[in-house]
Amino acid sequence: MRADVRQVADGTYLVHGGHTNWVILTEGDAVTLIDTGYPADRPQLLDSLAAVGSSPKAVTAVLITHAHNDHLGSAEHLRTEYGTPVRLHPAEVPHARRDFLHQVGVGTVLRNAWRPGVLPWAVHVLRAGGTEQHPVTVPEPFPAATGALDLPGRPVPVHTPGHTDGHTVFHLPDAGILVSGDALVSGHATSRVRGPQLLPGMFHHDRARALASLDVIGSLAADTLLPGHGPVHRGPVREAAQRARERAV
Repeated sequence: MRADVRQVADGTYLVHGGHTNWVILTEGDAVTLIDTGYPADRPQLLDSLAAVGSSPKAVTAVLITHAHNDHLGSAEHLRTEYGTPVRLHPAEVPHARRDFLHQVGVGTVLRNAWRPGVLPWAVHVLRAGGTEQHPVTVPEPFPAATGALDLPGRPVPVHTPGHTDGHTVFHLPDAGILVSGDALVSGHATSRVRGPQLLPGMFHHDRARALASLDVIGSLAADTLLPGHGPVHRGPVREAAQRARERAV
């Protein structure tokens, strides 16, 4: 299966992998990669880089919104094979090393198996390597100073805890784009809802903090949302965050 690469702005691409998205930011010959999909998404990940005229060697850094297996899948591969730094929020660094794991467990999935879409999603997770562990041996925290990272696309990390302790969204203020990871999505295989929403409760480490982080997201000036799951969403992110909060009540 070839990668589904969608250009959303100059130098900005949303890629739909196996139930999970990643984002490619290009600047000349250099690339910033935000998230990496499931382990089994690696052929699509490499294909997506080729589709935008790039390659793994051109990836300046891998930024991870959060260290769940469907976002971290090929990060360590890129680090060991190409020397690519893998960067996360400081609170997410031990999660990426797998000092601990904040991820929905098998027991919780089984208790929710009656819900629409959960069983097909679980089968996909198994096939995609979602239960494997691919820790990042040497993850790097973002610099302590706030503001844009000195990387292609100049992404600005914004801490949005709840889904995991160190979950981070990436704001591209000049382009009016927000890469939202799993803090705000526009669809999921286990959800009947389409459009801006929180993921179902079983996926959040701390749902109350995930709800609170919607206020942080709503304060960011952007009108294009690139989520970790679901299609691109056009419209004020402030309204998208409010809609997600209303649906979560």
